[in-house]
Amino acid sequence: MSISIDTPWDSPEEQAAFPAAYRAVDQEQLTALTDLAFARWHLHPDTELSISVVDEDEMAELHVQWLDLPGATDVMSFPMDELTAGTETEPSLGVLGDIVLCPPVAERQAQAAGHSTQDELCLLTVHGMLHLLGHDHVEEDEREAMFTLQRGLLEEFLGRDAPVETMK
Repeated sequence: MSISIDTPWDSPEEQAAFPAAYRAVDQEQLTALTDLAFARWHLHPDTELSISVVDEDEMAELHVQWLDLPGATDVMSFPMDELTAGTETEPSLGVLGDIVLCPPVAERQAQAAGHSTQDELCLLTVHGMLHLLGHDHVEEDEREAMFTLQRGLLEEFLGRDAPVETMK
């Protein structure tokens, strides 16, 4: 699996100096989660995925630039090769794309939903990956299909009920 996680810190010691929302970013956990997603959705191990952690100002800029919407959001996804889930015999290979996470927004959503910021970041990572694979939640049937996949992967990974979706 070819995953890169870009954070505004270079070491755990630097991360410790950031606010709590950023300290909840567990790179090992996110890597293990994406590894499971790659396996379940039959993505070739050489498929590339990038995850970036940004602050609210940077996320707000991206939100306006790409969606013409004001303010910071929780997660944005930027597909590259328009991959879809593969099959066991023909896994998808290419550049899946980029996921951008905003921990302060995730933290507020987690508090409102009654779960941890780490759980919210896991939920947002899976949600972002599903968008990269072409899923959407505009129509009710699409939403149900996407959220069923999301919940299933999170429950398998966490070994318990998935965190409640925090759709705005």
